[in-house]
Amino acid sequence: MISNFINNGNCQEVNEFYSKLFEEIPDLIFEFVITPDNTYLFPLVSKSVNELFELSSNNFNDSDKFLVYERIFEADRIPFFDSLVEAKRKLERWEYEFRVSLPKKGMRWLKVSSKPELYPDGNIAFYGRISDVTEIKKQQLQVKISEERFKFALEASTAGVWDWDVVNNTVFYSSQSMKILEQASLDVFDTPERWDQIVHEDDLKKYYSDIEEHFANKTPYYENQHRVLTSSGNYKWILDRGKVIERDDNGKPLRVIGTHTDISAQKERELELVKTMELYSKQNSRLLNFSHIVSHNLNTQAGNIQSILDFIEADDDSESTKEMLFDLRTVSNDLNETIENLTQLVLIQSNSNIPIKSLNLKHYLNKTLDLIKNVKNYDQVTIINDIDSETYVDFNPAYLESVLLNFTTNAIKYSCVERGVSIKYSFSIEDGKKTLSISDNGLGIDLEKHGSSLFGMYKTFHKHDDARGLGLHLTKNQIESMNGTVAVESEVGVGSTFKVVFKDIL
Repeated sequence: MISNFINNGNCQEVNEFYSKLFEEIPDLIFEFVITPDNTYLFPLVSKSVNELFELSSNNFNDSDKFLVYERIFEADRIPFFDSLVEAKRKLERWEYEFRVSLPKKGMRWLKVSSKPELYPDGNIAFYGRISDVTEIKKQQLQVKISEERFKFALEASTAGVWDWDVVNNTVFYSSQSMKILEQASLDVFDTPERWDQIVHEDDLKKYYSDIEEHFANKTPYYENQHRVLTSSGNYKWILDRGKVIERDDNGKPLRVIGTHTDISAQKERELELVKTMELYSKQNSRLLNFSHIVSHNLNTQAGNIQSILDFIEADDDSESTKEMLFDLRTVSNDLNETIENLTQLVLIQSNSNIPIKSLNLKHYLNKTLDLIKNVKNYDQVTIINDIDSETYVDFNPAYLESVLLNFTTNAIKYSCVERGVSIKYSFSIEDGKKTLSISDNGLGIDLEKHGSSLFGMYKTFHKHDDARGLGLHLTKNQIESMNGTVAVESEVGVGSTFKVVFKDIL
């Protein structure tokens, strides 16, 4: 169109076209010429100079260059002029950002972009434009400030940052994440497999599960604690958090960002606390066992002594008295041994190591039977002892006395009134481990109904005045503290069999 105007010689219309075009362009369009004697000529200056410099475009001449120069912010004047001189000298494109201080608008950022041309007469002409980039500079400054704040926050914290591009399967790991792994503190671009490969194998299942839960939008964010292998060959505990910040139309994750935090010190404190709580729990269990042993063993022996003394007092026959005095001496000796065992337990209550000895099982069973021979209805009890005299088990003496006494007295206490009491003791090797079986023909227990709570504290399953629900619970506790196990087979109206499996392995 312009060429048509020129060809038709219609210069007026061309000038009108340019005038309208310049009026619509917000940038300052200019042409200025520097002569060999450094005179500045301004063949073309668009009206935008009014907006950008708050100067009139009318009669713009050489002296007006000083008005422009004065508008430039003082600190930018010399760099501005130097950049112009450099572009003129090298005949290279002139690009420069600078500030101006205007009477009305105040401080503004401008950018000049121009191309110089050298003419045969020595004149150098610059054709270009000047744009107001104040808003762009403000945005750049805000971004820079945000980046600096973010960078400072990262450097000041112990958290590493990761940014996962799911589509390309690449992850950005910040220098702090690398520092946690005891590697060079550099930002790294890698694959998610880099982290997956160093997660402790025991933590992998939940690690993947928690990620999938969040990817499936079942959780608002991803959070997982796991151990990672560092460059030194040691494991550290990491708190890993993340969130999907971009999904496709089908909800599939496209980008995920998150943090790594070293929580090893916290985990160590937690584990130390758990150990302390376990120690307190064990000590409490030992105290319960101790009180249970005292209650059963000493009360039984005290009752035996009382019964023998009552017989001696009521019987004038010297031969009977001698026999009962012999029994009294036996009970006294057993009592002294029990007190000695209990004294040892008292001495080690603050220690987690309970003394274990190789004990003759039949000897301790006979001691138990001697202790209860004055129990009510004992003369109606049939004892079947199939334990060999050379059978030994590794156990604590006081605990073994308590276990045997508790199972035996329970068998008598919960016997069936319609038939005599029968208790059988047998020993066998099952799956390579020493096993004691104690069977009775008592009331039996409904295991379908009570099996899960059979060894619970304060659990009773039959009406009996002396039932407290502590015996089986403490007996199980004593056996397990010796690294043994206890199981039961029972049928209502038929009887029960308790099996004690010792830790001894043949």
